[in-house]
Amino acid sequence: MALRIYNTLNRKKELFKPLEPGKVRIYVCGPTVYDACHIGHARSAVVFDVVVRYLRALDLDVIYVRNFTDVDDKIIRRANELGVSPEQIAERYIREFYEDMDALNVARADREPRVTDHIKDILHIITLLMDRGLAYEIDGDVYYSVEKFKYYGKLSGRKLDDMMAGSRVNVDERKRNPFDFALWKASKPGEPSWDSPWGKGRPGWHIECSAMSFELLGETFDIHGGGKDLIFPHHENEIAQSEGAFGKTLARYWVHHGFVNINQEKMSKSLGNFMTIKDVIRNRHPEAVRLFLLSKHYRSPIDFNDTNIAEACANLDKLYALLARLEKNLAASPGVPETGETWRQFRDAMDDDFNTAKGLAVLYEAVRSLNRLLDDPLSEKAMQAVQRERADILKIAGVLGILTETPQAYFERKRSQGIEKESIDRDLIEQLVAERTQARKAKDFKQADTIRKQLADMNVVLEDRSDGTLWKIKE
Repeated sequence: MALRIYNTLNRKKELFKPLEPGKVRIYVCGPTVYDACHIGHARSAVVFDVVVRYLRALDLDVIYVRNFTDVDDKIIRRANELGVSPEQIAERYIREFYEDMDALNVARADREPRVTDHIKDILHIITLLMDRGLAYEIDGDVYYSVEKFKYYGKLSGRKLDDMMAGSRVNVDERKRNPFDFALWKASKPGEPSWDSPWGKGRPGWHIECSAMSFELLGETFDIHGGGKDLIFPHHENEIAQSEGAFGKTLARYWVHHGFVNINQEKMSKSLGNFMTIKDVIRNRHPEAVRLFLLSKHYRSPIDFNDTNIAEACANLDKLYALLARLEKNLAASPGVPETGETWRQFRDAMDDDFNTAKGLAVLYEAVRSLNRLLDDPLSEKAMQAVQRERADILKIAGVLGILTETPQAYFERKRSQGIEKESIDRDLIEQLVAERTQARKAKDFKQADTIRKQLADMNVVLEDRSDGTLWKIKE
């Protein structure tokens, strides 16, 4: 296998070798379900959806686990604000999560455990940590003693001696070290609670993932994923818990994606730039949102702004316009052609740490190449080349989770729902008209005709005049 993955643990790209040949086990931290999902959640979901799709395209047997945190301080606070139970809050936002993911064509994980279904497993690991002297109890609370785990900080690169109290930790004078973290929290009036050897209470945040990953994937698995904000303290604490309890490596490859910014600012409710998934897809095609989220390498930050989302919408239009041309020019393919050079180039890109940005560049070049081939009558050899290119494009689309509609349904949906009717379509059309004008000036009439046909597939009618080209949407 040629796949190389950047491993946060070792801070370098490494050749991917599954623990068990032909099989891959993945755990990704899912949402805490107390509010609507935002565009940052969408990036995490789409990135790991594509990772799983690609691994399966390589004929690997993948077990993908993504959890729900359904008991948490934030959930309890939200329930109190709304005067409902924490269970009702969790159920509501789990349901909304699925609605958002379905809209974005994010497939279900193989297992989607909830914290409240794994209390027994959580208590088991806490007991092991207590027995090994890595945890201690105070007034019904149980804390992990970070100083007792000599490898603490190996994922984030932080050293306990250099860290100051008060940074992303709850300062509690009862703790032996300000960075000790809660494994079990003593119950408070009106909060969900369960019986434990230390009295009634509920689990801390970090212990849940150690318990669920152990129960569903074992002591050691292949890939652990999440956002960069989880490296410290969440994933650092998971390592301390799991490796402290079982004495074995938790995950062999740690994969972390970058943040989504809004107009070059960090997304924040206080800044008024908080964007839910429902907000984003209200007037944009969800597949365009996927293209946008995949347009940068997953480890890099990505900026959500009008220009970038418009570019993604334009590129999706071009893909569906090509499919429309193929439908008009090709008979049904006799079987599935073998993959060709485009798929091999896409694999090269994805084998380089799941580089979807390079992979999309391969896809867009294939679109341009196919459009040029379709400009001329197709010989038998050219027909075979087009069939192979179409097969490659559709296989790539399957990995990226796009092109799930027919061209007719796609453009009709845009017209009927008014998606990007004024801003996005106009930008794309103006761009294509300008490109056609330049092609005509350069006497590249073949390219000019290709663009005219592409616009015609989008129901755009052109009128060439002495003072320029006018266009309108065909009713």
